This record gives sequence, C-alpha cells and structure tokens, in this order.
Amino acid sequence: MLVVSAAAAAQTESPGQTLKRVEQDLQADKALQRQLDRQSQTLQKELDELRDRLVGLADQERAQEDELVHLEESLTTLETQERSQAEKLEGERQQIAALLAALQRVARIPPEAALARPDGPVDTLRSALLLRDTVPALRARADALAQALTRLAETREALQAQRSRTYAARLTLIDRQKEIGQLVARREELSRQTEEERQQVAQRTARLTGQAADLRQLMERIEAERRAAAAMAAKREAERLEAERREAERRLAEQRAAEQKLAEQKAAEQRAAEQKLAEQRAADQRARAEAETARAAPGAPAGERLPVGGRVTVRYGEADRYGATSRGVTIQARAGSTVVSPQAGTIVFAGPFRGYGQILIVEHSHGYHSLIAGFGRIDTAVGRRVATGEPIGLMPADGSPDLYFELRRHGQPINPQRGFGAPEGKGQG
Repeated sequence: MLVVSAAAAAQTESPGQTLKRVEQDLQADKALQRQLDRQSQTLQKELDELRDRLVGLADQERAQEDELVHLEESLTTLETQERSQAEKLEGERQQIAALLAALQRVARIPPEAALARPDGPVDTLRSALLLRDTVPALRARADALAQALTRLAETREALQAQRSRTYAARLTLIDRQKEIGQLVARREELSRQTEEERQQVAQRTARLTGQAADLRQLMERIEAERRAAAAMAAKREAERLEAERREAERRLAEQRAAEQKLAEQKAAEQRAAEQKLAEQRAADQRARAEAETARAAPGAPAGERLPVGGRVTVRYGEADRYGATSRGVTIQARAGSTVVSPQAGTIVFAGPFRGYGQILIVEHSHGYHSLIAGFGRIDTAVGRRVATGEPIGLMPADGSPDLYFELRRHGQPINPQRGFGAPEGKGQG
C-alpha cells in the first residue's frame, strides 16, 4: 500500500519536487549512516574486548591442560606403587601365616606326648630349638609387616587425594572449554550484527540513488565505481585461484617425487640404507640444534606460539609418515583442544582442501603466512581479523588428533619453531 502511494505521489510531482524530495531522503540517510557508524564503533570496541578475553581464556586452557597431564601421570605412578606394595604384603602375610600355624601345632603337644612320639628325643629337641629361634625372627617380620601396612595406607590416602585433584582439574578444564565456546558464539553474533547493519545502510543508499532519476551524473559515477570494485575483486579472486592452483601442482609434484624416492630407497642395497640413516641422524641433530638456538636467541618478537599445546611428533625437515621431507611441524594434541592464531593477521582461506581436511590460511605482516590443518571445527571466516593467541577452532573430539602447522615467508617455507623473527634470505630454515 505504501509503495503504491509513493508511486502515485511521484507521478504528480514535478521534476524539481522529485529532486528536492530525493535530496532530503539522502540527507536523512546520511544522518542515519552517521548514527550507525557510531553504533558500529561501539560494537567494534566490544568485539575487541571479547577477543582479548578469548586470548586470555585460551592461555588458561593451555595451562590447565598441562596441569591435567601432570596429574594424570602422577596418578598412574601412585596406582603402580599401590599394586606393588599390596602384592609384596600379600606374600609376607602368607609366609607369616604358615609359621604361625606350625608354632600353634607344636604348642598344642603336651610334654608327655612329645616324649612318647616315635621321633627320637634328639629330633624332638632339635625341632623345639629351631622353633624357639624362629620366634624372634617371626616377631621382626611381623613388625616390618605392620610398618609396610602403614606405608600402604599412606599411599592409598595419597592416591585418593590425587584422584580428587585430577577430577577437579578435569571439571575446571571442561568449564574453561564451555566458556570459550560461549565467547566464540558471542563473537560471531557481534560480527554478524555489524555486517547486517552495514548491508542495510548500503541497501537504503542504493534504493535512494535509484530514485534519483534526474541525478544522472551521480548514478553514472556510482555505477563506474561499482564496476571498478567488481573488476578489482574479480582480479583478486583470479589471482588467488591461480596461486592455489600453482600451490596444488607444486604439492602434487613433491608428493610424486617423494613416492619415487621412497620406491628407489626400498630397492637400494644395505649400504644406501645405512647412508640414509646416518644422514637422517645428522639432520635430526641439526634440527635439535636449530630449535635450541631459536629458544635461546634474544630479540624474538613477542606473541610467537604454536597453534595448539601438545607433543611435537614431526619437526621441520624430518621425514613425515609418507617418507617426504616435512615443510612444517606436526603436533599431537588432546582431543577437543582449542586452536589459536600463532600471530595477529587476516583469514584468507577457511575450509576443506584436497586431502588436507579442514585448513586455515592466515596472512600476517611482513610477508608471513600460516597454514594450519587438522581441525575438527573452524570458528572463524575469510576476511576476519584475528589477534595473537585468539581462538580460531577446535581439534577433533576423540582420539589423539594431529595438527599440522606450516609457516611461510614470501612464499618460502621456514622452520615454525624458529618463529616469525627469521632473517631475510633464510627461506629454507
């Protein structure tokens, strides 16, 4: 009904009146745009604060996971100690019980009966002397058994306390993960809200511009800008697709070369196998030396970290499970662990990719890119800005999942454990 009335009013207006009405509408829309900009700034501030909280919670979760691993290891040690002490005490108890039964049988024989036994008096006297010497040793073993029982009781008390602490640590870790999940959902809601408001303003502006039939120059300028923006976006998309195609071809060629090399190694003689083993050991020593040098090197930029806590199973430069040289590191993490951004940057790719599963590519400053694969769930999207240590996803919820982390600078892989401070010209780490 309102659309029909507006159309009827437009038919009765003169061109000057139509132009004036459209200009008034544009002025009102500009005022609304300023108001929405202020609201957007408020939402952006809240979003930044939310990112800081997420970074802090992710660090707390990492520390809680480390504490839980330590508690679980201590619990296993105490359980083994308890079983060993219980088995030892059971053996002592059986031996003492046999000696006590023998003493009781001798004590029940009257002296007259002992003299009348078919054994000779010398044998009877020898048995009595032997049992008399056994009593002090039996008392000493009984005292040692009592002390061992006391130690077993103390071990069981320590084991019960350790189980309680482990249970509490697991509950705390679950609470941390739930809180992170809620904050991630809030972050996504704020991001969608900000984007929806901007889209609404853009739609209103486009609608008013479409009504300004007499402002042909304005329409032509907007159309030209739109075409230029679309052409630029298409160019960037084409460049990105071409880069992905070249990267996929390079990886395929590397995989084929690795497979051919593996086949040649299997067909080689024992001497070639021993030479390869010696080279591998030398590479391991160099990698460990580089890792120690990187940890001790001063001046490393603040905020460097691995995307997830856990044990590094394949280092940079080592042979991976396919026999190829690894261009990154593989980390065995806990199921459901939070994955964070190793450095501040912008998400340029998020989703499945050709046999790698769910992957993320983060673009950092100074020519760095991070490639992270092995997610169970991704909690961000292309175009988002992320802070150092901000949660970006979760590991799979079962088993002992692996996360692959590759760091590149100007397109060349570098050792992720040396961090973002690698000097120029050291592309191969």
